[in-house]
Amino acid sequence: MSNGIVIFGGDSHPDLVQKICDNLDIEPAKVTLGKFSNGETSIRVGSSVREKDVYVIQSGCGHVNDSFMQLLILISACKSSSASRVTAVMPYFCYSRQPDIPFTVKGAPIISNPKEPPNSDSRPNTPAFKLMTQKPGSESPFKSLDNAIRSTINMENPQPVRTPAVPTSQLSQSRIPIIPGGKVQPPTGSNNDAGEMFNAQNAGYKLWVVQAGTLIANLLTAAGADHVITMDLHDPQFPGFFNIPVDNLYCKPIVQAYIKHQIPDYKDAVIVSPDAGGAKRATAIADDLEMSFALIHKERRSQLLKGPPDASLTSGGALNLSPKPLVANLNNVSIAGPTSTEMRRSSSTTSNTSTASSASTSKYIQTTMLVGDVRDKVCIIIDDLVDTSYTINRAAKLLKDQGAKKVYAIITHGIFSGDALTRIRASKIDKLIISNSVPQDRTLSILGKDRVDVIDISRVFGEAIRRIHNGESISMLFEHGW
Repeated sequence: MSNGIVIFGGDSHPDLVQKICDNLDIEPAKVTLGKFSNGETSIRVGSSVREKDVYVIQSGCGHVNDSFMQLLILISACKSSSASRVTAVMPYFCYSRQPDIPFTVKGAPIISNPKEPPNSDSRPNTPAFKLMTQKPGSESPFKSLDNAIRSTINMENPQPVRTPAVPTSQLSQSRIPIIPGGKVQPPTGSNNDAGEMFNAQNAGYKLWVVQAGTLIANLLTAAGADHVITMDLHDPQFPGFFNIPVDNLYCKPIVQAYIKHQIPDYKDAVIVSPDAGGAKRATAIADDLEMSFALIHKERRSQLLKGPPDASLTSGGALNLSPKPLVANLNNVSIAGPTSTEMRRSSSTTSNTSTASSASTSKYIQTTMLVGDVRDKVCIIIDDLVDTSYTINRAAKLLKDQGAKKVYAIITHGIFSGDALTRIRASKIDKLIISNSVPQDRTLSILGKDRVDVIDISRVFGEAIRRIHNGESISMLFEHGW
């Protein structure tokens, strides 16, 4: 490799750093990584970077915050040492994916209520604080700002205001905080249960989930990064947060090569997307390889009423409601799918499975639908990222239940936090194929080498670095890999 290029590697994935350097026929630059006794990151750079083209390789895995801070300090150190250009190479870009928790139609995350409300502090006989979902009405003490201030603060003798615990049945199933104290009177002639459900669905302020994309982009830019190289961003619009160039490489050419050479009779197999969000990624591979495609779609439908309790299907007249719950028991709910005969006759079939708790603990029903014919076929699940593994495990089970002969799962970024690998070991997945954008030593030790194949992406990153350093185009890497 020509002179003028320097590669530093963080401690998140040293094996990948060494493989990239081997492909470039250079040695990693000297850097000492450590921590002070209080946990602060300590870095000492042992190579000159003056007027050099510097690449800092750090994958966003392991202790993510420590790894990211290490990357920022390394970039800043190189930039302040008069490096001509500093490029952050992040095979897995941390903080780039949407939260995986379910949401209501209005954007609030859904969580279950605790079985027993915790006390507000360690002192006994202290009423618990509750986040209540109520719609301020005519009887609410917070109808005006004046009343709100007077009801919460005694100007002469200020005392903390404690709200008594509210029965769990009166609280919403979503994490939506409302100012406590207000009461909503259901409209005259309406059903009380329906009124409570409507108020829980349409009450005040909704929490919003913070997206850290702009912050991460600003931190990298402020540290001195002039360029970012990554692979298979979970959100393809994420580069829009940056005002510097971002090259999002694709694992698709490597995946296609694996399918062609490692899966027997791949033309008869079916490419499967485990959710609707990954359909575009999976269909691109299916179209290039001229293979069949199937889609698994998850949908959470609310059992709460979508309108006010006194609304009617026509103008005027109240809507008659049954006092019984909308769904008595969701454990045994299933929507009949096509018979095996119909599946053979049709090239596109739909089958449904539902999993949810009883109506007393949840107001939402989850439906999983498979669109496509997978009976007696080899199925290849394509996904960009696996963290908890719940999605691909449910997808593999559904495919096997619908008659799939064998299930492969091809993943770009295998994070596998918590006991995800234990769940995969007990799942219906016959073989797991993952890239080495994240260290996979633990994956191999738990699942075994016979059940796991690791795809090497070091050549793609090595060629991208070489081309960028020499001012060449990297567009061929998007389609042909390396």
